[in-house]
Amino acid sequence: MAEEQETAPDQAPADEAAARVAVAEEAAQKMYDQLLRLKAEFENYRKRVDREKPELVQYGKRELIERLLPLYDVLNAAHQQVARQAAGEKVSANELVRGLELIFKEFARLFEAEGVSAMECVGKPYDFDRHEAMGQVETDEVPEGTVVEELQRGYTHGGKTLRSAKVRVAAPKKP
Repeated sequence: MAEEQETAPDQAPADEAAARVAVAEEAAQKMYDQLLRLKAEFENYRKRVDREKPELVQYGKRELIERLLPLYDVLNAAHQQVARQAAGEKVSANELVRGLELIFKEFARLFEAEGVSAMECVGKPYDFDRHEAMGQVETDEVPEGTVVEELQRGYTHGGKTLRSAKVRVAAPKKP
């Protein structure tokens, strides 16, 4: 009986260790299964996003076209006036100017709605992030590096440059 008592204490820690191993293996299997499910869900998500991307691009295009249609209508009306004048009908210059003003107003409305704004460049220091220097003008009237002429307007959207302004910059007069 003494032998049974000696082996029993040794066997208890072995049974306890085996139970801990079994619990750890079960937990590891649950984690592995969870990982497989998560991987499958992610793959499904990625495939769904890949399928939906073209639809989102088409939606964005459609929205842009819808916003451009009023502008197209105004351009079409101006074109018809010019065509009437070319055909010999009397169309006053005021009507043509009014048509152009409507076009520019429509553009301004569209740009404002989208958060696009024109840059004010003349009289401000040259900024390589916002301006593209197309030449220099020798002058003593303004400090060197000041924008003196805007050749093409620049635009920003959300504080970021959409298109740099093409400008001429002041340079000191040569003696």
